[in-house]
Parts: sequence; structure tokens; C-alpha cells
Amino acid sequence: MEANLQRPVSLKLDQAVHERLKWLADARQRKPHFLMKEAIRQYLDREEARESFKQEALTSWQAYQETGLHLTGEEVANWLEAWGTDQEKAIPACHD
Repeated sequence: MEANLQRPVSLKLDQAVHERLKWLADARQRKPHFLMKEAIRQYLDREEARESFKQEALTSWQAYQETGLHLTGEEVANWLEAWGTDQEKAIPACHD
């Protein structure tokens, strides 16, 4: 198991951003370092999810171009509207 090593990083902030960070850290009774680490973690989580969504969309688009199989927006909407009701069904089959 790999150790959870922390690596030092130098970060230069302009004066306005530094003052905002200090103000918020004081208001939250946290260290600016904590807020910076949390902001970076949240940014990475968000951007990794965005990249994953983009890659999934590109893969889906490639599959559609190769096969022509698809569902219409109306078919998907009708399927989703039935979720959680007595009329809930399996996802419709893709077609040409």
C-alpha cells in the first residue's frame, strides 16, 4: 500500500485573491491552507467528472456514427417519466 505523502507546492496569489482568502479563512475559523486544499480538491473532482462525461459522450457519438443505433429524445423522456410509477419499464431498445 502506497503511503499518503503530501508534497509541498508554492502558489503565488495576487493581493486581492490573497485578501479574500484570508477574510474567508478568518470567517470560517480555518487556515487559508485548508481552504486552498479544499478548493483544489473540489476543482479536480468537478473537472474530472466533466472530462469523464465528455469522454462518454464522444464514445457514444462514435458508436452512433458506426452503428446508427439510437433512441429519440421523446423515447428517453417517456421512459424517464415512468420512473418510480407503476408503469416503470426497462430502457427501450436502440434502433436505426
